[in-house]
Amino acid sequence: MNASFPSPGSAPRPPAGSYYDPALDAHVLKLLPAEWKVSSDDVALATVLGSCVAACMYDPQAKIGGMNHFMLPDAAPGDGSARYGAHAMELLINGMLKNGASRSRLQAKVFGGGNVLPGMTIDPIGTRNANFVLEYLKAEGIPILGQDLGGTQPRKVVFFVRTGRTLVKRLPAAGEIARVERDYRSRLTQTPVAGSVELF
Repeated sequence: MNASFPSPGSAPRPPAGSYYDPALDAHVLKLLPAEWKVSSDDVALATVLGSCVAACMYDPQAKIGGMNHFMLPDAAPGDGSARYGAHAMELLINGMLKNGASRSRLQAKVFGGGNVLPGMTIDPIGTRNANFVLEYLKAEGIPILGQDLGGTQPRKVVFFVRTGRTLVKRLPAAGEIARVERDYRSRLTQTPVAGSVELF
């Protein structure tokens, strides 16, 4: 049986689970709610946000980046799910450090927190998520280099982990994203957040 091997100097294999986006000229890994990823590969991380928030972190010297996607700012004691902001932030920071980033060099950009769920005008989830991530990063001493938070529109966020570059696109229709977020929240106490739903 013939086998082929990459020649020295050939392009590295794309990360598992990624797809090539010709518009971005990049391999892309998608994040769903309650997921986080850290990488030093030449890859972009992408997610779509309604009231959820994504924090993108970057070490410019190590060229390591990561992103999380959380749904609610805090959890009941003992619930260590990445769907909640505090745990999602800890997972992202620890993942960065384990992959060679230095805490003193960490930089952040934060996105989402839109108030896309109709009828929630008092203490809306999007506002709570946005306030949480700003307060958390301030308390941790991690500088925020960019942000696009609040409003009423969902967003698509693309983060290039090797450069720290970020693209944000405002999306016109919030209805489907709001519905999916409501469905996720209705299952929070029943099943772990994971699986096949993609917010597009």
